[in-house]
Amino acid sequence: MSVPPPPSSSLSSSPSRIATRLRAAGCVFAEDEARILLSTAGSPDHLAAMVARRAAGLPLEQVVGWAEFCGLRVAVGPGVFVPRRRTEFLARQAAALAAPGSVVLDLCCGSGAVGAALAAAVPGIILHAADSDPAATACARRNVAATGGQVYEGDLYAPLPAALRGRIDVLVANTPYVPTGEVGLLPPEARDHEPRAALDGGADGLSVLRRVTAGAPRWLAPGGHLLVETSERQAAGAVTAARQAGLTARVLDDAGRHATVVVAHRPAAGT
Repeated sequence: MSVPPPPSSSLSSSPSRIATRLRAAGCVFAEDEARILLSTAGSPDHLAAMVARRAAGLPLEQVVGWAEFCGLRVAVGPGVFVPRRRTEFLARQAAALAAPGSVVLDLCCGSGAVGAALAAAVPGIILHAADSDPAATACARRNVAATGGQVYEGDLYAPLPAALRGRIDVLVANTPYVPTGEVGLLPPEARDHEPRAALDGGADGLSVLRRVTAGAPRWLAPGGHLLVETSERQAAGAVTAARQAGLTARVLDDAGRHATVVVAHRPAAGT
């Protein structure tokens, strides 16, 4: 007589078995992920369900419901873009340009991770965030609620209140910048489980960035800054877009995180 396999809930007492299953599914950091799943599970059955979802290819952050970003636990729901650790460089550069009382806009905000990180790093900012994806804005509202931030749903600047025009001190945007022809080369957990609109930046990856940059001068305060994440090879195109919009621009790199940020500046009145 054959012996039935042990119940899936037995995984709860065996981190090594979880890691083995995750590694077999292609998870590179299986041991770390096993620890996160164990620490998040509310019951053996919950753990078993999460392990099964992760082994099926769902992003770990969508499975556990949160992502670590700039020392925060940021809520992330199914079908929502997962904030990347390299984007912490974007958040740090934006924080360096903000001060208490600064009006800050997190555009293409996704889960609101960058905005939440800025509010934690610079208490007292006046935070606004916007995205076109209803699932993303639902997450963003959870993540910025404690800061008193406002979240808007719609295409780029369209849903923003007119009162913000010409008043934004720091405008930060993690626009999609994967060229359309390269989306299919992304890891399956991104390609299959994150919204394409959060990944696909058009033929050269810069179509949304150009729209953000072209609109920025109408919304930035004199002396305000626009910061956008891009790739090293696309930085020159992003700088060109900024200069065409009447902004000065510089490129910052963090080689350790493979992160590139273009910082554009609206000159103050009279300069």
